[in-house]
Amino acid sequence: MRYAVLADIHANLQALEAVCADVRRAGAERMLCLGDIVGYGADPRECLQMVRDLNATIVAGNHDWATVGRLNVDYFNSDARDSVHWTRSVLSTDEVAFLKNLDLINVLDGVTLVHGSPFSPDCFEYIQTNYDVEVAFEHLATPLCFVGHSHVPVIFEHTDPVDYFVRDEYEVPDDRQVIVNVGSVGQPRDLDPRASYVVYDDRERTVTTRRVEYDVSTASSRIVEAGLPSTNSVRIVLGR
Repeated sequence: MRYAVLADIHANLQALEAVCADVRRAGAERMLCLGDIVGYGADPRECLQMVRDLNATIVAGNHDWATVGRLNVDYFNSDARDSVHWTRSVLSTDEVAFLKNLDLINVLDGVTLVHGSPFSPDCFEYIQTNYDVEVAFEHLATPLCFVGHSHVPVIFEHTDPVDYFVRDEYEVPDDRQVIVNVGSVGQPRDLDPRASYVVYDDRERTVTTRRVEYDVSTASSRIVEAGLPSTNSVRIVLGR
């Protein structure tokens, strides 16, 4: 089966629509979402409805849980906190209930899905340093894991020392564990403003990172018009 694996949509409808069109072109048969459907962007309701309509398998992100009161926002920066409060003001009761009931981690066909790290998923740890990666692998029970959260696509292999790759095409080895960060649909932070996601083919054992152009200008304008922090609109233009 070919899976499209998305993360960190962050209420960016224009990016999500473009990615969904690309998913169809890529021939993916099933959608997996690693959380943070909401936050930062101006269209949380539309993005949430689209992901639900696609019957995606979803795990919760920190912005999803913060929006529905399951995570303290004190450690968020001011723009993130303001975005959470704005998002709370526009979601319906049903949408809040849906986000509140999302699991933090899911194992599907031998693959772990989690927003931050398989280590203490409720703490939403980042996987960035060598230490982060080692701890994540220590708590990973499957050969393959997909994560988001950092908004930067990268692949980690459980070798000694840990190896990492940034590449468009990757063949998953049979003899070591692998963690794949799929990047971000709605707010990339690797200086490339194009939306990022991956296609995983479990028959071919391949992971393909795909970058998708979308209407950044409209998405940026929507953020400003909604009264959200202006920094949110600048970040998606710059890809940081």
